[in-house]
Amino acid sequence: MKSSKKSALYFFEQLFGSKTRVKLLRLFLLDEGGEGFYIREISRSISEHINSVCRELDNLEALGLIQKMKKKEKGTQKIHYKANTSFVLYNELRSLIMKSQLLLRTSLMENIKDIGAIHYLALTGSFTGVADATTDMLIVGRVNQKKLADLIKRFEKELGQEIRYTVMSTKEFLYRHQLTDRFLYTIFENEKIVLIDVVTAKTQEETKDHSRKKIAVRAKRG
Repeated sequence: MKSSKKSALYFFEQLFGSKTRVKLLRLFLLDEGGEGFYIREISRSISEHINSVCRELDNLEALGLIQKMKKKEKGTQKIHYKANTSFVLYNELRSLIMKSQLLLRTSLMENIKDIGAIHYLALTGSFTGVADATTDMLIVGRVNQKKLADLIKRFEKELGQEIRYTVMSTKEFLYRHQLTDRFLYTIFENEKIVLIDVVTAKTQEETKDHSRKKIAVRAKRG
C-alpha cells in the first residue's frame, strides 16, 4: 500500500472496540434494500465465526441499532436481523461508514493503476451490502496476477475480511455482456460501485452511433 497511514478499519476498531462489530456496522449500514440478513448469511459475508457474530449482534441489538425479527421461510420461522433506521444515531453512523468506504475506494484507485490496464472495475458484495453476491470485485482488462493478488491481500488485511474477486479479459467481458450472461447480469442489477468503466461506456456509444447511421440510411431512402 502506498500510504503509511493507519487504515480506516484500525480507527473504527479503536472507536467501537471490536473488528467484528465494525464489519457488522458496515454490513447493516450499507444494506440499501433494508431486507436484513440471517445469522449464517452474516457470518459468511463478513468472514467471522458464528459465536463472535452472535455476541456482537446481541450487543448491537441491546443498543437499539439493529432489530431481531422472525421471517417465515419454507414453512419455518427464521430469525433475521436488520438495521433500525429509527435509531437516534443511525444517519451519523451511516455517514461515518460511507466515508470509510470513500477512503477505501480512493486508496484502491491509487494502487490499482500499478497492476495493469483496467477497463472496468466494480465493487459489489461485501462492499455494498449484497450478502448473496458471488464476488466482491469485478476486474476487466489485462492485469499482472501476482501484483493483483498482493494488492488484494493488503486490502483484505485492512478490511479484516476476505475479498472475492473475479478477473476477465475485455474480450470475454464483452462476449458475456452481449449474451446477457447470468453472472454479469446479477452484478449489473445489484447494488454496485463502478470505479472504472471504459468498456460499457464505449459499447453504449458504439450502439448509439450504429443506430444513428441506420436512421440516416432510412432517411435517405425515404
